[in-house]
Amino acid sequence: MAEENKKKTAKKHPPRKRTWLNRVGSVVKWMFILGIMGILFAGGAVTGYITSIVKNDPVRSEQLIQQQVSQNAITGFAYFRDGAPIGQLRTEEDRRLIEYNNIPQIIIDAVLAIEDNNFYEHDGVDVSGTLRAVKQKLLNESVQTGGSTLTQQLARRVFLNLDRTEDRKIKEILLSLRLERFLSKPEILTAYLNKVPFGNGSNGYNVFGIKAASKGVFGQDDLDKLNIAQAAYLAGLPQLPSKYSAFNGLGEFNETAFNRAIDRQQLVLRRMLEENKITTSQYDEALTFDIKGALAPHTAKAYTTYPYLMLETERKAAEIMLSINQDKDGETGTADDTNSGDDPVLLEEARQQLMTGGYRIYTTIDKKVYSAMHTISDNNENFTKDSKSRGKEQTAGIMIDNKTGAILGMIEGRDFNLEQMNYATQMVRQPGSTMKPIAAYLPALDSGLIQPAGILDDAPIILKDGSKGFHIPKNANNRYQGLVTARYALNKSLNLPALKLFNDKVGIEKSWAFAKKLGITTIQDGDYSAKTGVLGGLRYGVSVEELANAYSSIGNKGAFTDAYMIEKIVDSQGKIVYHHKVTPEQVYSEQTAYLMTDMLRTVITEGTASTVKSNYKHFGDIPIVGKTGSTQNYADVWFMGLTPDVTLGMWVGYKEPVNTLQGDTQKRQAQSLWTKVMNAVIEKRPELFVTPKFTQPKGIVKKTVSAYSGKLPTDLTDRFTTDLFNVKFIPKDSDDGITKAKYITFNEINYIPQEGTPDEFLKERIVVTREKPIQDLVKELLAAFPAMSDHEPLAYYLPEDAKNDVPTEVDPRVDDGHAPSPATNIAVSYSSGKAVITFSPSGSPDVVGYRLYRSLNGGPFKVQSILMAGEKTIFHTGTPASTNAAFYVSAVDVAGLETTSGSVAGGATATPNPTVTPIPTVAPTTGTEVIPEATTDPGSIIIDPGTGEVPLAPGIDGTGNNSTDPNNAGGNKNKK
Repeated sequence: MAEENKKKTAKKHPPRKRTWLNRVGSVVKWMFILGIMGILFAGGAVTGYITSIVKNDPVRSEQLIQQQVSQNAITGFAYFRDGAPIGQLRTEEDRRLIEYNNIPQIIIDAVLAIEDNNFYEHDGVDVSGTLRAVKQKLLNESVQTGGSTLTQQLARRVFLNLDRTEDRKIKEILLSLRLERFLSKPEILTAYLNKVPFGNGSNGYNVFGIKAASKGVFGQDDLDKLNIAQAAYLAGLPQLPSKYSAFNGLGEFNETAFNRAIDRQQLVLRRMLEENKITTSQYDEALTFDIKGALAPHTAKAYTTYPYLMLETERKAAEIMLSINQDKDGETGTADDTNSGDDPVLLEEARQQLMTGGYRIYTTIDKKVYSAMHTISDNNENFTKDSKSRGKEQTAGIMIDNKTGAILGMIEGRDFNLEQMNYATQMVRQPGSTMKPIAAYLPALDSGLIQPAGILDDAPIILKDGSKGFHIPKNANNRYQGLVTARYALNKSLNLPALKLFNDKVGIEKSWAFAKKLGITTIQDGDYSAKTGVLGGLRYGVSVEELANAYSSIGNKGAFTDAYMIEKIVDSQGKIVYHHKVTPEQVYSEQTAYLMTDMLRTVITEGTASTVKSNYKHFGDIPIVGKTGSTQNYADVWFMGLTPDVTLGMWVGYKEPVNTLQGDTQKRQAQSLWTKVMNAVIEKRPELFVTPKFTQPKGIVKKTVSAYSGKLPTDLTDRFTTDLFNVKFIPKDSDDGITKAKYITFNEINYIPQEGTPDEFLKERIVVTREKPIQDLVKELLAAFPAMSDHEPLAYYLPEDAKNDVPTEVDPRVDDGHAPSPATNIAVSYSSGKAVITFSPSGSPDVVGYRLYRSLNGGPFKVQSILMAGEKTIFHTGTPASTNAAFYVSAVDVAGLETTSGSVAGGATATPNPTVTPIPTVAPTTGTEVIPEATTDPGSIIIDPGTGEVPLAPGIDGTGNNSTDPNNAGGNKNKK
């Protein structure tokens, strides 16, 4: 009960009332709490949003930022030999760096006035500037400024792409703040002015950076020479470089864009005035300045003016850079090892390094030489008209300094738009006879296997041919001349002597080893089994550069210096990263070089280079020597010529070897172009040709030797030749190539006579012993013919001096034991009042010849003349028509049996009685034997052995000074 009473008596309190002040405080409190929560939420959202944007971006260290900001793609340039610019390396951009101290204040003021007037006050982001830009944009105010600071623009260009996205803007702001932490204001400003684009320059390249812009737009290298108007013009371009560029991609003037740029320039000037960077008078003066008149004149890109040359410079320099890079990486190879360019990926990386690394490439190309050469190749009148089926007649040429190997000039082709391949350095074609000196004569001379007066046999050789059974090489003149001197063989470019040197005397292995030492790199394994390789029968061929390079060793006295075109490469800091070193290698002796030079001299004066001889204008001043060459069907024609100072190699043909040169003009086109190029170069650069003659070294002597064997003459020797010798290889043995023998000739081949053959049909003369007797050659030919689908008659292959060959076999005609059948159809006619008797030959196979009998005024018949069997069946007697003469012909066999003809020609009527009585020996009538005639051709000189003296080939004297050579001063260029 007590508990219940207590509950009942408990006092109840009324609810507490809230005042208005309490209510306001509560609202404020909750608003604050909610605000804090909102801020935290918004901050978290923003933070999350920003984090999501930049989560994949790396946190760039100070080192990385410094590295990337300072990294610039810099334009590279190529230069001629004298330092004159060829042009900038292949890129659509022109970038040139400048340091902060070299930036004029007027440029800085103009750029900051229009792009970032609070540059020195903000920390990467200009809030007030951004708000101002937004206001100007919204209100479409006449004066508008960009919202991005220079730092933001730099961050965007270095680290971000240029797409206008909100994501990019946030990244840009954050990067700008970071850049400002690690870079000074001058560093940021310098980087900006080196990287920002300014549109196209007057040559069409996109110019990047204020220095390239000054050069490209106003042609001004020195920024200090820019005035306020020009500075303001350039400062206005980066906002919209393509819109404001006064030049298009070809460097042509764009009036509309220029006018827009002028409007932009005037805006920059107003901002400069507002920022108190210029005075009112400077402002007014700048507005009146003739910007259009100050623009740089239009210039063609180097790849338009010198397209071939720029590509070749780029290619060769990239190979060098690749070698340098490999050396740095510890790989094998040297800076001069161009074979390192086999890896196309690495080579392309090296090329890109050159294109963007600000390298300066100094070439060996002489601008005047190059231009002179191209005046010839650019003149269509110097060439055959284009053919619908064959295309354009192409040419390539290269001129090399003999002593250094420096390439002074080249003709790379006729139309870059038609064909970008460099025909002088990249094309390989069959060299034809121009390979003979390199792989045959030079190694043979140097080893003493042959000397200019040495004897070679221009007689056929039979080579195996898988498709045809056998192949018999021919000469271009379609004849074989037999024993000739080495000089004569080279003069006339005879194939067989060269083949015998290449295959037999020197040997293919040694010949190609020698050629490789002279820079011929295209020889393949299969070429060692190609017996006609010395005539140009290689798998691939050679380049004009390599062949000319090999010939230049002759002018360099036997020392080979590898040809080169890049003199040095300098990096963007001015450091020489590559400098070519001339490293000559003495491949053959000075004496060999001089002998080869003198042999090549007579190729021009007495040999196949008649077009050069006719058209060269400087015989009296500058000596020349050289060698012609052509391939089968004239798919390629060459001329390799040199002076004591330079070598010029020329090639002519069509792009596809299947298309051949036709007609005498095209077949001599290489000679023709060579002389035109040489004449033009001498006219433009005479100072290159300082050496007046090819200097004769010690150890060269003149000697008269047997023209049969090239050895010392004997009492039997009746043919001599006098020429130059290396004193080491003067012959010591006496002439063993001749002997005196009695023989009979049948089908142009000499045989040992049978015992009963009448002496009158025999010849007793000096005959020649050759390495391969004609009888052996005939056997080989007759054995090969059945396996050949196509061949000439046997007589075609017999050398012209076959009748002088020593007999080694007995006359093959067999006596049948009977008198021969008579000659028939005897007839007399008169030519120039003299009797000519014709007849039909006997049908007997053992006939050795015919006797002509004559009766005068009815008197007895007497032997008048004889003819050998196989010769023409016609007697020229010299008997006057007024004489009462009668004639008959008898056939005589190997046993001496004779049968007279059954009829008499002339006035007599009695038929002569046949007889088998041997007729007294009658000396052969003059003309029944072929005796070599005297000639002034080198290598085929005949002199009276009693005198012991004879003039040398034109241009050779006993001192070796070539005093009568039209190549030297005072010479007669018309001398033959």
